[in-house]
This record gives sequence, C-alpha cells and structure tokens, in this order.
Amino acid sequence: MTTARSSVSPTRGLRRWQGRQTQLLAGALAAAAAAYVAWKIGQSPDQALQFTLNGLAVGAVYALLAMGFTLVYSTVWFFDLYYGAAAALGAYGVFYLRSHDFLGGQYAVNSPVVNTVFALVAAGVSGWVLHVVLYRRVRTRANPTVLLSLVGALAAGVGVYTGLLLANPEQLHVMLSPVVGVLVMAAAAVLLRRGMRRVSARADAWPLRALALAVAAAAGAAAGFLLAGAPDASLYLSWGVSCVLAGCVGLALYRGLYVYVRARATSPLIMLVASLGILLTISAFIVIVFRSAPRPLPEALGGSPWSVAGAAIKGFNVFAIGLALAGFAALWLLVKKTAFGKAVRAIGDDEEVSKVVGIDTTVVIAVVFFIGAVYAAVAGILTGHDTAIQPRMGLLLLMKGWIASVIGGLGNINGALIGGFALGLIEQFGIWDLAGEWKDVVAFVALIVFLSFWPKGLLARK
Repeated sequence: MTTARSSVSPTRGLRRWQGRQTQLLAGALAAAAAAYVAWKIGQSPDQALQFTLNGLAVGAVYALLAMGFTLVYSTVWFFDLYYGAAAALGAYGVFYLRSHDFLGGQYAVNSPVVNTVFALVAAGVSGWVLHVVLYRRVRTRANPTVLLSLVGALAAGVGVYTGLLLANPEQLHVMLSPVVGVLVMAAAAVLLRRGMRRVSARADAWPLRALALAVAAAAGAAAGFLLAGAPDASLYLSWGVSCVLAGCVGLALYRGLYVYVRARATSPLIMLVASLGILLTISAFIVIVFRSAPRPLPEALGGSPWSVAGAAIKGFNVFAIGLALAGFAALWLLVKKTAFGKAVRAIGDDEEVSKVVGIDTTVVIAVVFFIGAVYAAVAGILTGHDTAIQPRMGLLLLMKGWIASVIGGLGNINGALIGGFALGLIEQFGIWDLAGEWKDVVAFVALIVFLSFWPKGLLARK
C-alpha cells in the first residue's frame, strides 16, 4: 500500500507543477496583451477609440452568431454547420429581394427554381406546424380526414403565397401588408386583453371583448394600409422575410433530416459530416444562382458617420450593437423565464429523461433550430450591409461565431455575448500594426490561445 501511494504521489505532483506552469504562462500572456493595449492607447487615444468602436460593431455580428450557435449546441450537443449557410442565406435573401432597386438593376436576380424551392420549404414547414398546433389538439373532436385536408390546403396556400412573394419583390410592401396587419392585430388584441384584465374584473364580458377585438382590428388595418403605401420599407421587410426563410430551412433540415440521422448515428462525427454536407451544398447552390463575384447590398440606415471624441462610427454600426444586445435580452428571457426555455434546458441536461416526463423534444428542438438559424441570418445581413456578400461568407462567419463561443464559454449564452464582443476587439487591436487582411489570423491565434490556456472560456457553463 505504501508503494502504491509513493507511485501515485509523484504523478500528482507533476500534474500540479504543470498546472502552475500553465497558469503562470497564461497570466504572463494576459499581462503582456494588457500592457500592449495600454501602450497603444497611450500612443494614440483617438485611434484606440476608433478600434474600440469598430471592434464592438464587428463583435455584435459575432455575438449574434455565437448566441444562435450556443442555443443549438447546448440543446442537442453537436456542431451544426448549417448556421454558416443560414448567415449566407440571410444576406443573399436581401440581395435577391432588393437587387432590382439599386445600381440600375444590373444585378437583379429572380429565378423560378429558387422561388419554387423556398415555396416548397415554406409549405412543408407550415404544414408541420399546423399539424402540431391544430391537428393534434382537435383531431379527437373533429373528422381527421377533414382536418388533414384543411391543414394541407392551408400549407399549400402558404407555399403559393411565398412563391408569389419571391416572384414579385418590387411589390414586397404591398404583398406583406396583410400579414403585417394580422400580426399587429393579434399583438394588439393580446395586449388589450391583458391590460383590461388588470383594470377590470369584468374583462371577460362579451362587450369588452368585442371592444378589444374592434380596436385591435382597427390597429391592424391601419398598419397594413400604411405599409402598403410605404415602398421605402421594402428593404427592412426583406430582412424579416430572409430571416424567416433561413429559419424555415433550419427547421426543415432538423425535422426532415437530422431527426433520422441522430436516431441512427453512432458518433457525433456523423452529425458533423451531415451538416458539413448541407453547408457545402447550399454554398454551391448560391454560386449557381448568384455567381461567385462579390455583390453589394443597398445602403441601410444611411447618413454621415457620427463623430465621437475624434473617432467615427456609422449609425448602422450603432444599430448592429443595439440589435445584438436586444437579441441577447430576448434570448435570455426566452431561455430563463419561460416554460419553453425550461424545456430547452431540460433537453440539454438529458434528452431521454425529458421525453419520459412528457416534453415533446422533437417540437422543442425544431423551434430551437429555427431560432438559431434566424440569429445567424441576422448576422449575415448585418455583415452584408457593412461590407459585401460572397458565396463563401457563411463558412468564415461560422468559424468566427464558433471562436466567439469558445472565447466566451461553450454552451453559455452570456458567454456568447461576451465572447462575440471580445473577439471583435481582439481582432481590431490585433491588427493595429498590421494590414487588415491579418484579422482572420489574429482570430485563429486567439482560438489557439484560449483552447490552450482557457479551454472553458471567460464564462464557463455551469
């Protein structure tokens, strides 16, 4: 027994010594980086502020990517590479819908094949949603054949509407006005009902309910009418359409492919390879439709840059930072404060136990994939408006989102936000004395450093 203890003790001692050495080296690297930044700030405070503002603007994009990536990864625990393609789909969706508006329409693209593909995706997703929401709940109280026929007809209608919408992008504001009107009406009805319940015990009486419905309908009609006469809103409507379509593709991939692959996969590597195939396929599809040359997007939230203490920042970059913070707040509230978020966390902890306690894991995970793809699409749109779009942009954005997740802490939504902004600042300050082309190298060096010395990131997942 004494011999066994003496043989184990030196090994433990060696590990402790190696751990201390690693901690000392990590501390030295952090101190050197901090000293370098402080020295450069002392040399040129104006330029340091400019790099900070630029880093926060770029970091907002990385944070959105990391949040979507983290939500999916912490739920199903595999790296879904589709989110790179979702970012590209978001950016190219805006280009597809608005290319006729700028530069004399010389880049205008409209393909019946593209319209048909997305119409089928929209029809399939809406059919599945209606089946889950409507058919499962009322099938015992109505004729199942009639219900299925109704679901099929509604799904086909959504598909036809989507195809017509994509085929007539110049009328985007007119064609979307009924949808926006209905959404405004629904939101107004919910808010009015809640408000009336707080101030009156008779809020459920028919006269008050009819009044609330009439006011909500008037608000929806007014919103739809105003939108139909506002062609300048088409660019921002294209953002919403592109994000929803990217989310629908993400949901369709999970429900139509990943569910079956996961059930038969013997290794997480199989899922990684499957999602890589999706990424490469969509990238090739984009090249076929749009060619490989970079393309510009219309200017959004235009105007002269703002001057801040000798530095300049565009209003669009401020908008991007605010959007990242708003996206984080919405995701945090969804995950931490709702029943859906509780189900997501339960699935992330143990999917099999979640099934046992009655959670419909397929539905919950499908919604998670939709949300994650929407966040990636928003990031792609912001990148496209800030620089330009190209077919391979998705792969690079995917890598930046993953690096931001590693820096912030894999599986931690708070860390995704911090990691995104941290990566943006690291890139900008890292190229202070280098050409801008080196920023990708700086990002990958940061990845290696964090994997070597801080593998749990800045905020480790608890």
